[in-house]
Amino acid sequence: SFSFFHNLSWEKEAIRVPFRDCVQKSIIESDYNDWIDYLHPPVHSRALSIQDPSESRPMNQSNSGAANEQMQNGGFRQAESLIGNSKKLQDDLKMLGLKIKQHEDNLQFLKTQKNNLDESILDMQVCLGKYHSPSASGTINGDLTLIQGEGEVVEQILRHEKSAAGILCQLKIRHGSQASQLLVTKDVLGIVATLGKTDDDNLSRLFSEYLGMEKMLAAVCKTYEGVKALEMPYAGQFIADDPERRLDLLKPRLANGDCPPGFLGFAVNMIHVDRINLYCITANGHGLRETLFYHLFSRLQVYRTRTDMLNALPLISHGAISLDGGLIRSDADFFLGERREDIDVRFTTCSGPSNPPLNYYETEEQLKEKRWQKERILEDMKREQALLDHAKFNYEIKKQEFVKFLAESSSFVNQHQMQTGRR
Repeated sequence: SFSFFHNLSWEKEAIRVPFRDCVQKSIIESDYNDWIDYLHPPVHSRALSIQDPSESRPMNQSNSGAANEQMQNGGFRQAESLIGNSKKLQDDLKMLGLKIKQHEDNLQFLKTQKNNLDESILDMQVCLGKYHSPSASGTINGDLTLIQGEGEVVEQILRHEKSAAGILCQLKIRHGSQASQLLVTKDVLGIVATLGKTDDDNLSRLFSEYLGMEKMLAAVCKTYEGVKALEMPYAGQFIADDPERRLDLLKPRLANGDCPPGFLGFAVNMIHVDRINLYCITANGHGLRETLFYHLFSRLQVYRTRTDMLNALPLISHGAISLDGGLIRSDADFFLGERREDIDVRFTTCSGPSNPPLNYYETEEQLKEKRWQKERILEDMKREQALLDHAKFNYEIKKQEFVKFLAESSSFVNQHQMQTGRR
């Protein structure tokens, strides 16, 4: 015990540095080893030189020596207490840091689950949205009731009798089933206006306005030379388990990760393609959706209103349309006025679902389940965020307590250095 306090005077200036650094730095940066080295400095042989009290001092100083030894023993116990308290505070901080990391990991996991549910919910809403559209007519039944049938579309095309589309339709009428064997028509798959269907007349009109008459009357051929759209087919993934092979396009997202209000989907996925044209139209196995219609519409977005569309303008890169007549082309051409009535060739429309009613009701149930799961996840996220905030608050309190402890410990060391210097 005598040698411990004798050595408190060892390298005084060098000893003060670790404590000054510890007070200024955070717990992560504090040098605990310097604190231990200070409280247990190396023992110098000169410090252990202890003489017999009877030889080194008079008898009348024996009481004073005993008092000094008692004070030294008390100081050593206090130093040991400081080491124990320091270790406990650092252990507490480490435990709180691990809790913070755990809650952050939990939050990240829940956010990933929420984003996946958002994707599924939006796909289902797009699938079901056509049945709730205010412009849709008819009821849900097993039949596809055509509002505008192929016959009416053909009549519209025949009005343009000098166009390639008009000539092809005339050949079909004259030669019937043999028309596909003619040299001029055997490579022709059809006219754009006849190769897709929409859910209602409103979408048919909007899509036709966006494409324009020239593209609506374009003839689509099966070979690479015959159709330019096949040069760059869509190379991404398809929505899983989707009977219509809709394209899994990256949806627009706001800064908070949600889709912009009023977003209904992509035009290329809102066109219904006959099942026979979904697969293997080209030699490489591509269908009409990922070739022809992706070439025509690209990533054209569909919104419920013009206001929704304009609010999402920073997220629109390949054009957009709204159900109330708004139109934005990819070249920044805006059309927000009254509708044009000169597009007399439009897609075939139908009021009934493209899938059996059972599929519709199953999708509705799945949508309810997904929404319920999302609500549960949002509650879990709120709870995890509260736990994370509480853990961070406790960490800050404990860190302040540790910094205060370091300051008080430094004061204790300075005091005993001064006492040792006087002796």
